[in-house]
Amino acid sequence: MKLNNWYVITGAPNSGKTSVVKLLEREGYIVEYETARVYIDKEIEKGRIIKEIRRNELEFQKGILDLKVEIEKKLPEDKIIFFDRAIPDSEAYYKLCGLEGDKHLEEVVKKSSYKKIFLFDLLPYKKDYARTESEEDQKKIQELLEQTYKKLNIPVVNVPKMSSKEERLVFILNNL
Repeated sequence: MKLNNWYVITGAPNSGKTSVVKLLEREGYIVEYETARVYIDKEIEKGRIIKEIRRNELEFQKGILDLKVEIEKKLPEDKIIFFDRAIPDSEAYYKLCGLEGDKHLEEVVKKSSYKKIFLFDLLPYKKDYARTESEEDQKKIQELLEQTYKKLNIPVVNVPKMSSKEERLVFILNNL
């Protein structure tokens, strides 16, 4: 297992991850935004609509996983980096979609390493252009994310609901 200074901000859709990642970036930290959104936005730029992008769920999930792996290979291990989701999140999404048993996924998840995981508590669900999950899926993803990261023996810190994203930022920085 490689050693690095990487932290993961994770949680179900609409748990406030990206808002806090933006604050971390404003504080001067290196951040990597959610790969699924990057992937979706690139496909939309090519003229595809979300239904086309998500038509083949296995292809979609593999595209996101491959992009995550490519991004992580290029990052310095000695720098503090915050990820808005990371490679193991793909395992939770594969399971949600009934795509279990992918050997490539299992291999890259086993090789992934992070200093600590910050698992955000659920907030009320809101749909947007990229979210196709239901509120029921949101809850299932939360459970799957927790299971996935805990089995990797990486410290998981639950980030509770708070009155502001700034409070969550302080909570994270106090728990590095």
